[in-house]
Amino acid sequence: MKKRETLFIGFMLFSMFFGAGNLIFPPMLGSEAGTAFWPAIAGFVATGVGLPFAVLFAISLVSGGIKTISSRVHPIFASVFIVIVYLCIGPLLAIPRNATVGFEMAAAPFIHNAEYLKLGLGIFTFIFFALVFLIGLNPEKMEKYMGRWMTPALLTAIVVLCITALWKLGSPSQPPTGNYTSGAFFTGFLDGYNTMDALAALAFGIVILTAVQDKGAQTKSQLRKHMILASLVAGALLSLVYVFLGLSGMRMGDVSSFTSGTALLSAMAQTLFGPAGKIIIGLIFVMACLTSVVGLTVACGQYFSKLIPRANYKIVIFAVSLVGFLFANMGLAQILKVSVPFLVTAYPITIMLVVLTFFNGLFRNSRIVYATTILFTGLFALLGGLHAAGLEMGVLDELREAMPLSSSGLEWIVPALIGMVVGLVIGLFAKGNEEQVVAENEEFFK
Repeated sequence: MKKRETLFIGFMLFSMFFGAGNLIFPPMLGSEAGTAFWPAIAGFVATGVGLPFAVLFAISLVSGGIKTISSRVHPIFASVFIVIVYLCIGPLLAIPRNATVGFEMAAAPFIHNAEYLKLGLGIFTFIFFALVFLIGLNPEKMEKYMGRWMTPALLTAIVVLCITALWKLGSPSQPPTGNYTSGAFFTGFLDGYNTMDALAALAFGIVILTAVQDKGAQTKSQLRKHMILASLVAGALLSLVYVFLGLSGMRMGDVSSFTSGTALLSAMAQTLFGPAGKIIIGLIFVMACLTSVVGLTVACGQYFSKLIPRANYKIVIFAVSLVGFLFANMGLAQILKVSVPFLVTAYPITIMLVVLTFFNGLFRNSRIVYATTILFTGLFALLGGLHAAGLEMGVLDELREAMPLSSSGLEWIVPALIGMVVGLVIGLFAKGNEEQVVAENEEFFK
């Protein structure tokens, strides 16, 4: 496999990850964090870049990928967890979010009569998902379409925007606002959840492995090597883009004048390029959202066509596109309202599955360690998700707030460690050949 091919697969992976959230949140972070920008962006990169690629690396270490990793907890957990992840990074959440943001940035600014916004959203998303379906019909050509054409165009547009912003805009030193006034790193860490990339990485792993195989890598060591190299390319690009988008947002000054990252970027583009700024920022969003949705749709198609024997790949991606179209027309506000509680619940579980995978050899693949760790993590992650949804839980709220790091939104960390220790202790006294049971279940999921 040639280095050039690995590079283009890395470009493709970048474009699959880089969607609406990746554009929206870094500029807003820069504007809100102000003088606390660097610790804030470090936290954002940790979960927005580091965690997704830790997931990809963990997947490359295990035959069977996420199926094998999650089945170490329990086969039922594996089935439920994977289906929920695919649905949420797919047609129920991430896919419609990208489509709706694309509309708000590329089409809505040109619709001056509010009465036609809903009709405009319907027309835009119909064309958008028709393109997604047509591109998704040939997943073997994704590296060509996205890696060689769309990603360079997207990166060029972002580079032009950021360099112009850093050159033309002033450099105000605004003090941190909102949650960034204290614990900027941890606030950025939690904001990195909003990219949804760690969950997307669970699905993209098989897509990237397939792309690497199609280019000639066959042995496990070759697959792992080229997958890691492609991930490093994508990770470096994402990190640089986040930093420069954040710095550009910081130079826009007072965050109180912007209601969202989309408003900030729109104002930035118009400040820098005048009326043409609407077109430039619209094209950036359409390219970013389209490539990300194509990647998610293909991943869902590949997974569900294997999960459901009678489900043809083409039928699955058509269904994903149709459901995404219907949910996109609910509007961005409703989609974002659902996304935050889900991400606060799902991310800690994903993080601990990856951590356990890296240290799997130390506790000899013990299922009880996986089970107790995920149980303790999941309980407090769920409490955090319910809190993010605005639900009042009385004594459960008090329990959550009593946990260390709860003020930073990381109340699940200590329970996760306790769960791991409990599993290790129980494992010392467990009877029977547990390793054989786990091995048999892993073989079942292959």
